[in-house]
Amino acid sequence: MQRARLCARNPDGSLDVVAEAPFASSQSKLSAPDFNACSKAPAIDPMNGRRISPLTAAAHCVKPRGQMTPRQICIVDALTAESMDFAVMRQFAMRLRGLFRGGSLKKLDEWIWDATSCSVYATRRFAKTLRQDIDAVQNAVVGPWSNGQTEGLINRLKTLKRSMYGRASIELLRARMLPLHDSNLHRE
Repeated sequence: MQRARLCARNPDGSLDVVAEAPFASSQSKLSAPDFNACSKAPAIDPMNGRRISPLTAAAHCVKPRGQMTPRQICIVDALTAESMDFAVMRQFAMRLRGLFRGGSLKKLDEWIWDATSCSVYATRRFAKTLRQDIDAVQNAVVGPWSNGQTEGLINRLKTLKRSMYGRASIELLRARMLPLHDSNLHRE
């Protein structure tokens, strides 16, 4: 009796065995499926010998090499060597990052065209999504405005709300969010 393995591809390109079941090829006219691709080893962190998580791979995929620590560079090199899909996705991510800094609509159109013919499904899907709201994307490329400061304040407020859940009133939240206004500071 043979064992059939059902595999799933991780975002970093490696494969994991999701299920394993006995497969009786003598009782069935169909032959056992070929899941030999599962034997490919996942990317391993050269520093500690552990498997590189999909979350780590995603974070390193979009981070420029100049902003990385030596350990992060080793991880990116290991992922690139192990997975061609990671290398392709990283190349597209770096090009898109440069587009937002450069402000060229022609290059944006080229990027979307290249991404729609990419071998990585996630990149093709992302490009298709960008096309659905192309006006907003073009405005983001050419416009000097950013909502980063607003997003930071919203993040701060949500973090404070989570930390105070069930323990405090709205008055305490207001006291932590708003600056201190003391009328005694300006007395003569």
